[in-house]
Amino acid sequence: MHADMQGGDLALPHEQVELAVETFRMLADGTRVRLLWALHDGELSVNELADAVGKPAPSVSQHLAKLRMARIVRTRREGTHVYYRIENDHIASLVRDAVHNAEHAYDGMPAHHRPTSPAHAVVTPVRPSHRGAAR
Repeated sequence: MHADMQGGDLALPHEQVELAVETFRMLADGTRVRLLWALHDGELSVNELADAVGKPAPSVSQHLAKLRMARIVRTRREGTHVYYRIENDHIASLVRDAVHNAEHAYDGMPAHHRPTSPAHAVVTPVRPSHRGAAR
């Protein structure tokens, strides 16, 4: 389901536009952006994500449920633990680009443009010392 960009037809299908709007609606929340940023390196459990974003686990679970229903994150169960990860590279790029774009609001050269900085050096999330066994 993609827009046909050949022949000068620049119109997007209504359903595709509505799904894109819903994605932006889900990302229009600081906690959700922080959760997705924390997931940029791989999957984490609810407790690890709660530690990373500094929010209580029940609150994080509610945000993750919304992100999962919107197909922005997916889960993997291992025993009694559930691990979350970003659904696809497009979502990861969207979040990364939004965070990097926000850096341009500050004076000076954004961290992601500095040759000695890693691409996501803007706000490196606080990582818990323990991680899920399988990565």
